[in-house]
Amino acid sequence: QVQLVESGGGLVQPGGSLRLSCSASGITLDYYAIAWFRQAPGNEREGVSCISTYDGSAYYTDSGKGRLAISRDSAKNTVFLQMNNLIPEEPAVYYCAAIFGYHCSFYVEYDYWGQGTQVTVSS
Repeated sequence: QVQLVESGGGLVQPGGSLRLSCSASGITLDYYAIAWFRQAPGNEREGVSCISTYDGSAYYTDSGKGRLAISRDSAKNTVFLQMNNLIPEEPAVYYCAAIFGYHCSFYVEYDYWGQGTQVTVSS
């Protein structure tokens, strides 16, 4: 059974940092493009960052450039999203998703999703 598990969310002050983790069982993440999405209450889910399978290229939405860093740890079968200089915004649940053997895109149907981790940036 495949399972993606996010962790690392929480309450952080504006300007602070969080590192989200997406750990997998049942699949090897190196063979999957991994994307992070966020969804605030009442809003649609939106892409945040993605790391490609083939060349490890990383992609970020404009709001995340310079503040986010996505990376893989193959030994831990985990993908991380380092979020720095966090800005105040609505609380949101961050999800990771995996698609087999693919370049990054926020607009394809992903194979697997995690259950999400809550992130709140507030003073």
